[in-house]
Amino acid sequence: MASIEPIGVAESDAVWPLSIEAGWNQNVADWRFMLGAGRGFGLRGSDGRWEASSLVLPLGEKLAWISMVLVTQARRRGGVGTGLLKRCIAEVQANGAVAGLDATEQGRPIYLPLGFRDLYKISRWHFDDVKQMPSTAGVRAMTAADLPVVLAYDRKLSRMDRPELLTHLAARQPTMAFVGESGGFVLGREGRTAFSIGPVIADDEATGLALIARAASSVAGPFIIDVPEAHAEIRKWLEKQGAVSPRGYVRMTLGSAPGLDDPSHVFALAGPELG
Repeated sequence: MASIEPIGVAESDAVWPLSIEAGWNQNVADWRFMLGAGRGFGLRGSDGRWEASSLVLPLGEKLAWISMVLVTQARRRGGVGTGLLKRCIAEVQANGAVAGLDATEQGRPIYLPLGFRDLYKISRWHFDDVKQMPSTAGVRAMTAADLPVVLAYDRKLSRMDRPELLTHLAARQPTMAFVGESGGFVLGREGRTAFSIGPVIADDEATGLALIARAASSVAGPFIIDVPEAHAEIRKWLEKQGAVSPRGYVRMTLGSAPGLDDPSHVFALAGPELG
């Protein structure tokens, strides 16, 4: 097997076809951010093109997210993906951190024997527009002055330390950035085929729903949103918008990350690629 190589930010355009082939929603801006904020590892083919990728994104000193483990159709079933996953795990553990990821139904049986444990289930929803607007009283557009409070609020309730990610999203798609007057926020981003809504962190489900609705009404869809299955009222609202959920994930960690197993205040994820 060819040697694993680092993937730098300059390779963003070159590695993007891997996520396109997989049918994923990332665009080049996503790859640029992830490769700039984290560390990428991959394999090239004999023609120099990237045939496999993986990524480690630090979320503070004690947690790092593994994602973007992609292998072209031609290179699958040869242990390439597992090899890259183990390279990412070694990277995380060398830094004394816990590895987290969001596993698909197909990926979970690979992660369990490596020591990953389940935290909670997540549903990915697809919908086109907002047909029923809940009350959004107390929700307003996020400003630059809100960002320090948002970062501290997120650190406390999400149990992740991700100022670089949240600052990036707030600047990248400010029309989808909202805060609750009594606490809570939503961010979003444009993707290759749809807008992604998330993360959404709030004190309660009603505020979380109001933030989601405001973000979804601020731009023209379609949308995708990843919601912990614990939030039944948000699921009911999404179903009323005609949303469908063709796939799900399980949030997993390799090691203990106190509080990360509690999605009480996490009403939408940033996405499985971002944590």
